[in-house]
Amino acid sequence: MSKIYPVILSGGSGSRLWPLSRESYPKQLLPLAGERTMLQETAARVMDPAQFGRLMVVANEDHRFVIAEQLRALGVDGPTIVLEPVARNTAPAVAVAAVLAAEQDPDAVILVMPADHVIQDPAGFRAAVRAGQGAAAAGRLVLFGIHPDSPATGYGYIRAGDELGGGARAVAEFVEKPDLATAEGYLADGRYLWNGGIFLLPAAKLLAELRRHEPAVLEAVEAAVAGAQRDLTFLRLDKTAFAKSPSISVDHAVMERTDAAAVVPGDFGWSDVGAWSALWEIGAQDKQANVLLGDVTAQDTRGSYIRSEGPLVVTVGVEDLVVVASSDAVLVTRKDADQGVKTAVELLKARNHPAATQNRRVYRPWGYYEGIHEGDRFQVKRITVNPGEKLSLQKHFHRAEHWVVVNGTAAVHIDGEERLLAENESVYIPLGAVHRLSNPGKVPLNLIEVQSGPYLGEDDIVRFEDVYART
Repeated sequence: MSKIYPVILSGGSGSRLWPLSRESYPKQLLPLAGERTMLQETAARVMDPAQFGRLMVVANEDHRFVIAEQLRALGVDGPTIVLEPVARNTAPAVAVAAVLAAEQDPDAVILVMPADHVIQDPAGFRAAVRAGQGAAAAGRLVLFGIHPDSPATGYGYIRAGDELGGGARAVAEFVEKPDLATAEGYLADGRYLWNGGIFLLPAAKLLAELRRHEPAVLEAVEAAVAGAQRDLTFLRLDKTAFAKSPSISVDHAVMERTDAAAVVPGDFGWSDVGAWSALWEIGAQDKQANVLLGDVTAQDTRGSYIRSEGPLVVTVGVEDLVVVASSDAVLVTRKDADQGVKTAVELLKARNHPAATQNRRVYRPWGYYEGIHEGDRFQVKRITVNPGEKLSLQKHFHRAEHWVVVNGTAAVHIDGEERLLAENESVYIPLGAVHRLSNPGKVPLNLIEVQSGPYLGEDDIVRFEDVYART
């Protein structure tokens, strides 16, 4: 039987989990349901080399360095990270994975998984994948359906049909998100499953169905792969070709139109974590049915999800709330109204509010920086540089900088001169000086940067040399 090639789709923004999840650092890159990030948990489920081949991730290019680092920290060996130059929904992303897998193995079967789902029973998930292998090897496009435990109206449904053997069943019908009365009928019927959004697909069959139903998608993807370029350890798709693809989901492009769809029912603790209330449902609830995370004190509080990633949060005399505090924003909503968070984020975007899409902490391939304070002609940042990493050799036209080392060792280059700074030492970088900061040590370097000048935007930078090939 053909080896399964796991594919993680990591292009979403997860705005329903704002303020922690934002376009600049979406939910799959966050540890929302455990100690590891959701991306890491997804990758960990498919690391058994006896069952799975080399991992592929199809990702937003803006997140490439963070994804690479998270997979490295997990111990994933040599993943293929494909960069989408523009967002085009899941059908083109899955098609890219199928084209690349088929190039190395004409009989390849790909396991397509969103990066931001929670699965509480990984062994049960892998068993469901094994149950679907026979149907996939026979040319079926396999989905994984979740036995519903409530009349949920936020999921699409699949009506299971005839047995196909090995635990798979034919798909009799796809149903869009129903109203409550219809969902209650589905739950009582017993044949309906939640559409889990996870697929086991023979690559050649998927490509044939795309050629039949959405040839424009396949044509654009094949051209984008043919014109792809290596960028360090990443595969960068040709932007002009990929942008020509229609933006369409794999469900609408193929699964709802093919006569080869099959479904494997499963019970492996699945959640798509589509809202804060979903994290409350799967979280560790106390005797008052509260999930409390971070610096939180809850008095006379029941049935609530209270989380702080920064300031102290205190609740008194409330119930059925979601309260989430980050370093720069606070969300308060009823649990039953949390789907409205996405609309709230759209309103913030309409106001051009930076918190709609940007985190205060900004990740870079060398580490991250975080704004602490700003005023007229100055701002203060915290900068963390990972061991062995370095910023680009650069200069600024409008600002000078002052660096104070908090801990670690800094190697500083200023206009051709090199020096080492230890804890509590500082250095001044005049306006226009060519400079570079690096961490030659074995522990993270933390420093405080004070910028001063008439313009302090991040685009005031000229790079002369960069180990990460940025322009």
